[in-house]
Amino acid sequence: MPSFHDLLVEQADNIATITINRPDKLNALNRSVLSELISLIDALETAEGDARPRVVILTGAGDKAFVAGADIAEMSKMTAAEAKAFSDAGHAATQALEAAPFAVIAAVNGFALGGGCELALASDFIYASEKARFGQPEVNLGLMPGFGGTQRLARRVGLGHARELIYSGEPLSAERALAIGLVNEVVPHEKLLERVKELAKKIASKAPLAIAAAKRVMARGFDQDLIGACELEATAFASLFGSEDQREGTAAFLEKRKVVFRGR
Repeated sequence: MPSFHDLLVEQADNIATITINRPDKLNALNRSVLSELISLIDALETAEGDARPRVVILTGAGDKAFVAGADIAEMSKMTAAEAKAFSDAGHAATQALEAAPFAVIAAVNGFALGGGCELALASDFIYASEKARFGQPEVNLGLMPGFGGTQRLARRVGLGHARELIYSGEPLSAERALAIGLVNEVVPHEKLLERVKELAKKIASKAPLAIAAAKRVMARGFDQDLIGACELEATAFASLFGSEDQREGTAAFLEKRKVVFRGR
């Protein structure tokens, strides 16, 4: 595993916890963080044995922010060409999270604004501290979301809520985010990582090939017509037959014993 300057990585029990570690900047995203995140996701995907996680937890260092946004000091000096490259890097990072074969859970422990909200949206689902705040405040800077917010937010909460958030630039409380479907659960602040790790352990105990196939089919089928999307599902379902995990899962069920999945 390569070393990183702005990311902390812990691995145990088939779970990798990635912490964006710029607490003095409220974990703001700059080009270095995005580059490191892309490299780390690739390294985790290609790792072998126990080094390859079945679940990734994504969170922020400190007690105030998940990611408070993009690094405005860095952005303020960008040309249009540099801004396009920065946006491309943000899209590459969010797409890497979406395309990863393992489940990704965002544990939002504070501010998730701008690029931070977009990073959370690229995760499979979001668990939030009661202190969390979500928003796309780019219009306050004369800008708009640049890491996929205009697209993923609308797909998550619907066009009406997405337009309101993006046009107003106003933040949402954790409870409001839960009410509109932006987050899956709101947890007492001090219990957030404990709750997310509990869920991660449950997911990690399931068949990783099946999780990867389901994630891929849901992502690819979401914008397709129902018949085409169901055909994707049928093909992926059939592809799992003959895997060691499928044989182990059915045998364990019939033999009434504990299942042990190996991702093969």
